[in-house]
Amino acid sequence: MDLVPALEEPLKQPLKSVLGPATAKVMAEHLGLHSVGDLLHHYPRRYEERGQLTHLADLPMDEHVTVVAQVADARLHTFASAKAPRGKGQRLEVTITDGSGRLQLVFFGHGVHKPHKELLPGTRAMFAGKVSVFNRRLQLAHPAYELLHGDSEETVETWAGALIPIYPATAKLESWKIGKAVQTVLPSAQEALDPLPETLREGRGLLPLPEALLKIHRPHTKADIAGARDRLKWDEAFVLQVALARRRHADTQLPAVPRTPRPDGILAAFDDRLPFTLTEGQRKVSKEIFDDLATDHPMHRLLQGEVGSGKTMVALRAMLAVVDAGGQAAMLAPTEVLAQQHHRSITEMMGELAEGGMLGGAEHATKVVLLTGSMGAAARRRALLDLATGEAGLVIGTHALIEDRIQFQDLGLVVVDEQHRFGVEQRDALRGKGKQPPHLLVMTATPIPRTVAMTVFGDLETSVLDQLPAGRSPIASHVVPAADKPHFLARAWERVREEVTGGHQAYVVCPRIGDEEDDPKKAGRKKSAEDEAEKRPPLAVLDVAGQLSGGPLQGLRVEVLHGRMHPDDKDAVMRRFAAGETDVLVATTVIEVGVNVPNATAMVIMDADRFGVSQLHQLRGRVGRGAAPGLCLLVTEMPEASAARQRLNAVASTLDGFELSRIDLEQRREGDVLGQAQSGARSSLRVLAVIEDEEVIAEAREEAASLVAANPDLEHLPGLRTALTALLDEEREQYLEKG
Repeated sequence: MDLVPALEEPLKQPLKSVLGPATAKVMAEHLGLHSVGDLLHHYPRRYEERGQLTHLADLPMDEHVTVVAQVADARLHTFASAKAPRGKGQRLEVTITDGSGRLQLVFFGHGVHKPHKELLPGTRAMFAGKVSVFNRRLQLAHPAYELLHGDSEETVETWAGALIPIYPATAKLESWKIGKAVQTVLPSAQEALDPLPETLREGRGLLPLPEALLKIHRPHTKADIAGARDRLKWDEAFVLQVALARRRHADTQLPAVPRTPRPDGILAAFDDRLPFTLTEGQRKVSKEIFDDLATDHPMHRLLQGEVGSGKTMVALRAMLAVVDAGGQAAMLAPTEVLAQQHHRSITEMMGELAEGGMLGGAEHATKVVLLTGSMGAAARRRALLDLATGEAGLVIGTHALIEDRIQFQDLGLVVVDEQHRFGVEQRDALRGKGKQPPHLLVMTATPIPRTVAMTVFGDLETSVLDQLPAGRSPIASHVVPAADKPHFLARAWERVREEVTGGHQAYVVCPRIGDEEDDPKKAGRKKSAEDEAEKRPPLAVLDVAGQLSGGPLQGLRVEVLHGRMHPDDKDAVMRRFAAGETDVLVATTVIEVGVNVPNATAMVIMDADRFGVSQLHQLRGRVGRGAAPGLCLLVTEMPEASAARQRLNAVASTLDGFELSRIDLEQRREGDVLGQAQSGARSSLRVLAVIEDEEVIAEAREEAASLVAANPDLEHLPGLRTALTALLDEEREQYLEKG
């Protein structure tokens, strides 16, 4: 929630600024705060207690910190330097303590006079600056500070509460300056329009908004903070859920062509030729999708599934149902490798049913065309003609499908694979290809915790495939600490050899390709001892493939695959690997999604700490796809106590993608998750934490759904309408419009 009308007064005005023009400028440029309302919604990150000092012992390196401490001693030194050759240079060294540790402050030159007079032993103050190391001791150079004695009226007034709010700050603007600015505008909080309907607020015992704003910025007790946060969390959750509920409601008002499969059509013929039975989960999710397709408003469904749970099979059956009903279906894949792979596996699964218009094609057959950016002109022309005439019922392609020139005869269903790789605009452009809005099925193999799905994809109905098809094998995962125990790495290559000797194949994954220029500035930028492993550039496909061929995997057939190869070369490499003509494929993450080679049983991920949790889970899903068990080895040089190692241990300890996505989210800020989904828009969440506040989000969703069902126009709720306008600034408005 950003703006409230009474609070729309800009902080910086030509004639009369609410704050000093310099402060207002920094707030706008560095914190994105432009109005009184913005500033009131810039909540404290934490609070210092008067009697309880920050632990200096726990200060993080290279971060801007605010500490409350007492001056232990202060010494003025003179020295000679280039600027002051006669020994007239001055350096003030002040030691502060909080009982747990000590910290050195240094001031130089003309900057020593004021602190020399003010920072006397025994003085207590707030200090802010960037923590650095000098002579192996932590120090703050030229910190800004605010004295905490109560002799001047203003200081007493400003710090009247027992709790000192510490605000998210920047190097240009310290926390207490933000605090002073907030105190200046705090009286305006009385005019804040409340977005929550009164019945909801009173029914849940939540504070009125003006009171919550007052208590979060100027609390007297910890109970004040808790009450204010509870209230402000509800604002964020509820306003977002109302936006999504209105979006769902609007979708139900749109017209779409119902698509019902014929009992004796291509879907029935396809099911008859399946060599296996569908899992219970696949049947259940297919029913949900078929029910949606049969309605006269567009389906918007998110299909989540564990790696290898058979999402493509479910999507293909939905596409065939639409072909049965006389329409066309398009599947959008994020990469050419994946589009080609989908095209190959779908035509194989369909057999003669994919040979529409050809000799030997089955009675109900249709054409399945592939459309990618690198196709030759003649093949492309044929594909475009098949789409325009309706000859092709199914099309699989990359974003090349979205180009203006491409016309469908009757687009009934769009399937988007790996949602997070596609911009909202791209999905929207494809949906615009239908005469009426087509149905939309979004597939993701990155499991999303329920709360994130509700917060980010709340406008989509969600189906989850959580059981693996019969015949899938378990995957054993182990961390290989290459720096601590080099013999473990040697053993890893022996294991790869054993798998190949047993008639299987292996992947080796590296973070980069290796023919790019290394940036000398990037190497060794981090200073802490634990980050030694980070100082060298990440391992590269081209280097590792050469080392393996001439070393531990000598004699095996090793090939490389990466994103900068020509598409035909990539396809040829994948075909050889799928046919078993290659033993070991050394690749980048181009193999992350959709690559399906059941005979590949082992994967070694080099520099595994350079990948995210979800990405590691995705990569690991490429093995164990056949009858033989899978093995995934996570190679790292990070030390045992590091956060990176803990992350890898978590991946090795569970195969549950939903559990891993929670771990991933707890380690990152959910703003990353929301930002990614919200087309780069700034995350609207300030106090709501997606994982911790599961109950609030679920309850807010229910409240929002019943409110919008009864009152879609939100009549008599001006506060809620205003909050929605603020949440859905132009960029987000488009995001929600496009979905």
